[in-house]
Amino acid sequence: MLSDIEIAQAAEIRPITEIAEKAGVPEQYLEQYGTYKAKVDYNYLRESAHTPGKLVLVTAINPTPAGEGKTTTTVGLADAMNRIGKKTVVALREPSLGPVFGIKGGAAGGGYAQVVPMEDINLHFTGDFHAIGAANNLLAAMLDARIHNGNDLNIDPRRIVWKRVVDMNDRQLRHIVDGLGGKANGVPREDGFDITVASEVMAIFCLATSITDLKERLGRIVVGYTYDDKPVTAHDLHAEGAMAALLKDALKPNLVQTLEGTPAFVHGGPFANIAHGCNSVMATQMARALGDYAVTEAGFGADLGAEKFLDIKCRLTGIKPDAVVIVATARALKKNGGVPKDQLDEENLEALEAGLPNLLQHVENITKVYKLPAVVAINQFPTDTQAELDLIERKCNELGVNVRLSQVWAKGGTGGEELAREVVRLCEEPNDFTYSYETGASIKDALEAIATKIYHADGVNYTAQAEKDIKLLEANGFGNLPVCVAKTQYSFSDNASLLGAPRGFTITVRQVKVSAGAGFIVALTGNIMTMPGLGKSPAAFRIDVDETGKITGLF
Repeated sequence: MLSDIEIAQAAEIRPITEIAEKAGVPEQYLEQYGTYKAKVDYNYLRESAHTPGKLVLVTAINPTPAGEGKTTTTVGLADAMNRIGKKTVVALREPSLGPVFGIKGGAAGGGYAQVVPMEDINLHFTGDFHAIGAANNLLAAMLDARIHNGNDLNIDPRRIVWKRVVDMNDRQLRHIVDGLGGKANGVPREDGFDITVASEVMAIFCLATSITDLKERLGRIVVGYTYDDKPVTAHDLHAEGAMAALLKDALKPNLVQTLEGTPAFVHGGPFANIAHGCNSVMATQMARALGDYAVTEAGFGADLGAEKFLDIKCRLTGIKPDAVVIVATARALKKNGGVPKDQLDEENLEALEAGLPNLLQHVENITKVYKLPAVVAINQFPTDTQAELDLIERKCNELGVNVRLSQVWAKGGTGGEELAREVVRLCEEPNDFTYSYETGASIKDALEAIATKIYHADGVNYTAQAEKDIKLLEANGFGNLPVCVAKTQYSFSDNASLLGAPRGFTITVRQVKVSAGAGFIVALTGNIMTMPGLGKSPAAFRIDVDETGKITGLF
């Protein structure tokens, strides 16, 4: 059996100019990055008349550590929709180097449902993440320089909330002390790094609708507080113009292709467990402008990525999905039924059935809370047995859950045609899309709604620090923004070991902060970290390059 990278390297990739022509991108808006990658100027959206296509959101149940194939399903579904005669464009997030070298390896789809060139996409790509990191760290440098050079803004060095970032899992940088070495080297203070994909600059980058909007959002970033508890912004530091200059080209969506030549935008990459988990608004709107259908994904389970897509991205942009695909696998269902990670490849019908409530709760959230039409896609793995696949389908049918088998990993677009036809049908159904909480709700009301309606918790507990944070945010006018919950991806709860569809638990919020430029509040729960660490045997162990420049080990 060929690995994902071997399949990608054996593919005949078309010149990106052909893909752009197929998508309908006018030549004057195309900026090539070599033969197989390009950026599309965002001015196309402003200067060209177009009717937005239907929007399909792909999400999933709570995953195993290896992931459940949302990207694979998204890519394969788009290929399948093109095969049945529907002009479809993909919009995906860019992979972070953290997971690429950490647990999951590459993140450009899998099998015969991939975006290519996968090595480029998984590594430096077009440099977007480097630009985001540079803009973030420029702001940090300007903040510390302002304090060092007289501190005319009265910034309290103990109240700085802006961290530097690096796009790598590096636990050593979570908590540091810097500014050491005497007066010439800055003001000593406690500090730390986040991973780039957790940066507010990443969130802003993915929510901006124009260069002007980007600059305005950057200016609203809160970097710290004065000695009298007033917020200090990037605008106060005169930083937004220079930051926007660093991001000017990165803001243009990246155009690549699937193995079957479907146009694909891969742009932006906030994590869904610590950020809002969606590709850029620019990429989504570009895909809708160029296709009759746009297929996009939201990270991790629907309790994270889809909730944030629907409650944050849709609320802030006015878009809404026409249909939702919920990816489920026998492996993830068995995990939610209590099977250890090293036994997930073994047939276990009892555990599979025990894990089904997890799937059903995700379906119910999408169809009953958000009132959107949905279909479950059973993403087939090579280790799945026919008995397992039959059991999932039978139980879903018994409970009235719409379900289709997806074989895109092994067969590409041909393995997803049945799913594609159902998605097209669902897109024609009227829907009464609604949010899980009202626009303008208080921080606590929004958190209570998410916890009780989406997680099915009994409620929310707040630490003393969280209570203090909320009081400060409300006092400074940030009390009615949407809420982005940072939470483990493995459970509906904030406890990664509480699997299935748990009941009788509460969510504990330990810290609350504002991402004023992005336009939402971030609530940290459980032991979630904004800077991951590498494990004992990271994927980096298996990645290599030979003397010809050929890369191996990226899945």
